[in-house]
Amino acid sequence: MAQDSAPGAAIYSSLVLLIYDFWVLFISNLYAWRCPTGTILVPFFNKNISKKHLDVGVGTGYYLAHAPLTASHSITLLDLNRNSLDAANRRIGGKAKTLLHDALEPLPIEEGERFDSVSLCYLLHCMPGPPERKVKLFANLRGVLSEKGVLFGTTVLGQGVEHNAFGRYLMSLYNKKGLFGNELDSRKVFEDALRENFEEVDCRIEGVVLLFEARRPRVEKTKRARL
Repeated sequence: MAQDSAPGAAIYSSLVLLIYDFWVLFISNLYAWRCPTGTILVPFFNKNISKKHLDVGVGTGYYLAHAPLTASHSITLLDLNRNSLDAANRRIGGKAKTLLHDALEPLPIEEGERFDSVSLCYLLHCMPGPPERKVKLFANLRGVLSEKGVLFGTTVLGQGVEHNAFGRYLMSLYNKKGLFGNELDSRKVFEDALRENFEEVDCRIEGVVLLFEARRPRVEKTKRARL
């Protein structure tokens, strides 16, 4: 585990996980980030999840719990925090494979294993900056995505968006405490990095949240990454 990737993950104690859904997914999303969970984020997740899915930065497992999962779904959870992994796995019936791991490091995935969808929901803004460091994650995950798979995610931006008073307060507080590391994060830096790794990229902003989808991993880059 890379220690400089850990501060944002360390907050997820058992107690914090109990209030996470209410504070983050209801209060913060609705009033600070202006990107409602129920009408924007859950439909976005459900649109993109596949039968073979890798969830990176799992939180409480809220989105998986609200996805139309069936017995045929194969779910793998990857996170730096054991509490989050256990909570998310319990929430979907304990059927997922769990990986306690830093997603910026080489992934502990079996040779040749590929996922049809990979999600990064509210992970990037919790990672320490600068954003140029964070985007290395895209290249790492591209290598475990199937040819027709999708990498998708959401993140609160620090640049190029208009935060309201509540949002500015939370941004300042969270960045000072090391819970967020997104003061320099912009749509451009993430979109440019996605386009370097994928042939098809779709980005949009809801409130101050970037929603992104990336498909068709660039084959030449993937081959070089495996050499």
